[in-house]
Amino acid sequence: MPSGDNPGTPGPSDAGYRGKELGLPATGPGSVAGFGRRLAALAIDWWSSLLIARGLLRLDSGWAFAVLAAEYILLVPTIGTTLGMRLVGIRVLGLFSGLPRWPAIVVRTGLLLLVLPAVVYDRDGRGLHDRAAGTVVVRAGAGS
Repeated sequence: MPSGDNPGTPGPSDAGYRGKELGLPATGPGSVAGFGRRLAALAIDWWSSLLIARGLLRLDSGWAFAVLAAEYILLVPTIGTTLGMRLVGIRVLGLFSGLPRWPAIVVRTGLLLLVLPAVVYDRDGRGLHDRAAGTVVVRAGAGS
């Protein structure tokens, strides 16, 4: 029976959580990663891409977008994470498979670079770029 003052009103124990509709746990490894972790990972990836473009390759700062895109397109389909994601303990999963497929990651990366799709979320905590690619960003396990 639902809890609360009004019969039929869901109580805290009945409330949904981000990822519930996707069959993910509410907390811990495999749960939907929060916005703060995702933003921190992106900031780390952006700064490392900028350092690679400017420092190692001696290119204009605009090339950092290409380096960032290359990092996502090469690393996410192969190991499920980027350097920044690894450092903050998150990873990208395909909804219907373990690692997302390359074409989906190309779409996801392109939309991520547009920024707006990444900050518009659904109730499961997935940005438009994740929805378009059929992916979800989750907290990584201890062995990941």
